[in-house]
Amino acid sequence: MALYSFEEKYRRLRQELLGGAIALAGVFCLGTFWYYVIEKWSLTEAAYMTMITLSTVGFSEVRPLDDDSRLFTIVLILLGVITIGYIVNRLTEALIQGYFQDGIRQRQERRLIDTLEHHCIVCGYGRTARQVAQEFTAEDVPFVIIDSRPEQVEEAKQLGYIVIQGDATLDECLINAKIDKAVCLVSALTSDAENLYTVLSAKTLNPKIRAIARASTEEAVLKLQRAGADAVVSPYITGGKRLAAAALRPQVMDFVDGILTGSDRTFYMEEFLLDPKFCPCVGQTLSEARLRLQSGALVLAIRRSDGTLLGGPTGETELMAGDLLICMGTPEQLRQLNQILGPITPSPALRPPRH
Repeated sequence: MALYSFEEKYRRLRQELLGGAIALAGVFCLGTFWYYVIEKWSLTEAAYMTMITLSTVGFSEVRPLDDDSRLFTIVLILLGVITIGYIVNRLTEALIQGYFQDGIRQRQERRLIDTLEHHCIVCGYGRTARQVAQEFTAEDVPFVIIDSRPEQVEEAKQLGYIVIQGDATLDECLINAKIDKAVCLVSALTSDAENLYTVLSAKTLNPKIRAIARASTEEAVLKLQRAGADAVVSPYITGGKRLAAAALRPQVMDFVDGILTGSDRTFYMEEFLLDPKFCPCVGQTLSEARLRLQSGALVLAIRRSDGTLLGGPTGETELMAGDLLICMGTPEQLRQLNQILGPITPSPALRPPRH
């Protein structure tokens, strides 16, 4: 049996209630017309007679009626009872199934989405996206989920996530998720074609957004990269590499996993972008900047603005505008480093972690 989204059910209920109200108004006008035209009553008397007839309050007739008008009044009562009963039935269903409560919750979620800035958009809520959502939650990263499946949407809402039910490949849905104010999009849909369409749409609507996509095959990896994805992750390729690394270098993998994921970490790895407008260290060497001495955090690598990666930089390595520093340390050390390099207002992926 097909499952309807809340918006579809709410729209159907609204149409049914509107139809019932129009039908009731039509019955009222029919009764008023009969008493006004056929019985030659005044408009006030005709409207009053119709009202007390439809409401079945039991008042006496305004004026004596002939047999034809009494038969019409019987029909009018039946029409009124049926129409009012239909409206009451729809309202009762709405109250029992919580349409009005859901409507209030939807408006609250919409207001919350409207206030989002520098957030991430997670497209899909399958097994891969669940892990992404857990990591974002552990890191206090604001994000919104888009999924078209009602059961997945309900599951995500039960966990307290902000969810939009819809097709992530459509521009309208991405616009509703405030893609113009988002900094990152993770497309973890089950189909490579859907991920491709999503990345294309996202880059069209917000060329500056960082798009990360899931791919099932090596061919899909290449296509997604050509479509503009900043990073493409294949669970099968990555999983195979990690399995091999865990077999060959188990202690290294345990250490790396311990600083990259989870909410109970001692050490963290973070990225810091050097903005010459705010960073006083631009143009200095690492020795002159004294980042390790002042914060205790360790600079593991530097990625230049042209994409060159410098691993294990020495004290003579110069810090340049647009450099991305990859650092490791405790939350307090990284927070202190952020103050030294700034004030920097990093994106969610570039902020010091919480305790």
